[in-house]
Amino acid sequence: MTDSDLTELFAATGVPAAFAARAAARLGAGAAGRLRDDPWRLLRVPGVRPQQADHFARQVLGDAATPDDPRRGRALVEHLLTEAARQGHTVTPAAEVESALGGLRVPDARRAIDDALDEAEVVSLTEEPAFDEAAFEVEEAEPPEPEETLGLARWALPEEAAAEGFQRLNATASPLLDDVALKEARAGLPEDRSLALTASLRMGVCVLRGTADDLAGTAFLLARAAAAHGLRAAVVTATERAAADLRRDGDVAVVGLHRLLEPVPDAAAAPGAVVFGRGEQRPFDLDLVVLPDAAGLDVELCAVLVEACADGTHLVLGGEPGALPSGGPGHVLGDLAVSETVPVVDLEPAPAADPLGTLTAAVRAGELVPVEAPGKEVVIVPAAGAGEAVHRAVQLVTDSIPRAFGIALDDVQVVAPAASGEAGTTALNAALKARVNPGPGAYGGFDPGDRVVVAAPLPQAAVGETGTVTGAAGGALQIAFAGGACDVPAALTGRLRHGWAVTVAQGRGTRRPAVVAVMSEDAGLSRPLVATAFGLARRHLSVVQAAGPALARAVRETGAPARRTRLAKLLVQ
Repeated sequence: MTDSDLTELFAATGVPAAFAARAAARLGAGAAGRLRDDPWRLLRVPGVRPQQADHFARQVLGDAATPDDPRRGRALVEHLLTEAARQGHTVTPAAEVESALGGLRVPDARRAIDDALDEAEVVSLTEEPAFDEAAFEVEEAEPPEPEETLGLARWALPEEAAAEGFQRLNATASPLLDDVALKEARAGLPEDRSLALTASLRMGVCVLRGTADDLAGTAFLLARAAAAHGLRAAVVTATERAAADLRRDGDVAVVGLHRLLEPVPDAAAAPGAVVFGRGEQRPFDLDLVVLPDAAGLDVELCAVLVEACADGTHLVLGGEPGALPSGGPGHVLGDLAVSETVPVVDLEPAPAADPLGTLTAAVRAGELVPVEAPGKEVVIVPAAGAGEAVHRAVQLVTDSIPRAFGIALDDVQVVAPAASGEAGTTALNAALKARVNPGPGAYGGFDPGDRVVVAAPLPQAAVGETGTVTGAAGGALQIAFAGGACDVPAALTGRLRHGWAVTVAQGRGTRRPAVVAVMSEDAGLSRPLVATAFGLARRHLSVVQAAGPALARAVRETGAPARRTRLAKLLVQ
């Protein structure tokens, strides 16, 4: 629910009513009063652009809203760094921020940056220049000056905490098995699995790289070897749905990371924050923690995870080579590998046993190739445009796949590269809801029977977790998740989206019996994104191909964009 003061303020200033719920969720109680004091705080609400915030400020302040207002400059600095964080960066050169502020008509960019630093939500960091051997060959050459970078404290500080945590785990680790026991555990294993077992049981932190199936199988191998010698081990997944799937395939403890961290209610927490019960004061009761799919960890969640590992705990992080980067800022696995401070073991891929594995392996290698699929494990569905793509996706979910393969609608997941666009998840969900569960959206836009996905962290569930709305009571939405039923208060329902279709980033880490991947030309396609989307299918993949030659070109030529991060440098300090 939104407070009446905020609704009245937005109505009086011409702000669309749809922003009220987002503003209340982002700014918390008393949002209207804070916006009257500083209208440029509206930029903290996702989706608000600088021009819109300026217009709002003029409506609130009248002639007192000027381009040189310190509140405006401060808010724009935070906005620029937030936009950079959405691209995965934890830091941005101060010179780039100053240049962008000039384009936004901020008269004194340096003053705006200093004002933002005074608020402590932005931090200034010094980046030492890379060593340039050639510079030393020039007489009297001036050494390059350190570069100032800026970052939001929310991301820059956890990145430092993650680095300190990795260093602590490496420094406090001792072998979990003696040489004799380790030799027995390694007996008969292929060389790569033997190396993975040795690294995980001897080193505080290690990284495994391989396919999803190879990583999951190796995670079970490590956990079983540890448990056979009385050690406490757990395999950890991104969501409870993924954990439930793995439990069916193995005989070791599997738990979702969110549940393992034990979220707790905290009235004093900042809006949007989730507080966990596990941490430095109450670490995991585990000797070995294995995350077979850790590529989705951003630096904030990584810092929480590492802090919850006690001194001496061994942490194993797995990821597919060239995996889709995390949805939040950071590049944890890549930075760990680049730092050369932890062992990195490449798992030899098992030969692709089915058309799905063959296609995904080819995409990962940079080729979009036709595959023989006598059992229709892979089906390409051409679509002339976005509208036809949406129509085809609905048809596949509601009719073709259940009828041809006996896969229930609840086990079919539609994925798309982005939420926006004519064939994005917003458009797909609107069409799917109209067909699968029509209704007025009586409870904050949702109806009983709607599938939902967590788009921003909830105390009740992790990002990417899907569930079904069962009802509403006392102003809360009742949802059945894989980990159990829970009530999501009205103030937090803005973090939910309809979930028949999810973005590839939201769907990662949770595989489904059937996946419908909707690919459109204007969707920011890349090799990691396509490989991740295709790899989510266990039994059947339908590719709704509305991208034309752009799909093959993206697989062949477009990798993940580089991210500006500090973790690798911090690890070697």
